[in-house]
Amino acid sequence: MKSNIQIIKGIHPGIVLERELKQRNMGKGRFALSLQEFPQTLVSITKGKRKMNTPLALKIEQALGMEEGYFMILQVYYDIEEEKRRQNTEHPDFTKLRSILFWDTKMEKIAWEKQKKAVIKRVFERGNEIEKKEIIRFYGKDIVTGILKLYGK
Repeated sequence: MKSNIQIIKGIHPGIVLERELKQRNMGKGRFALSLQEFPQTLVSITKGKRKMNTPLALKIEQALGMEEGYFMILQVYYDIEEEKRRQNTEHPDFTKLRSILFWDTKMEKIAWEKQKKAVIKRVFERGNEIEKKEIIRFYGKDIVTGILKLYGK
């Protein structure tokens, strides 16, 4: 069984913090003030718009009774995922995919290899023939066929 860190590694620490605060029924603004921090700082972090920093991570961990270094470990894993995403230039030909197909995200942000099951499922549920052919070209017929069988398609 995977550890908690293994399950959530690559996720922005702010998202994990927001979930933790919700589970404890704690408001972000009041919690930030209790740490003598600006509420805007905590809100920016929980929205993934700002990085977690070490002094703040220590304050949060201490206030919530969490293991020291937890949020900084998450931040490092998130930074690694972001760098891998920047370095990975392998993706389908965007000129053959309509952006509306991925209305909920930017195509440049998709982790094409990591999220291939979801991508293939979406394209084969909502895509046109050109998009389906491009996904088959990119992933290969065997992979696409195997994933579609998982979904009974």
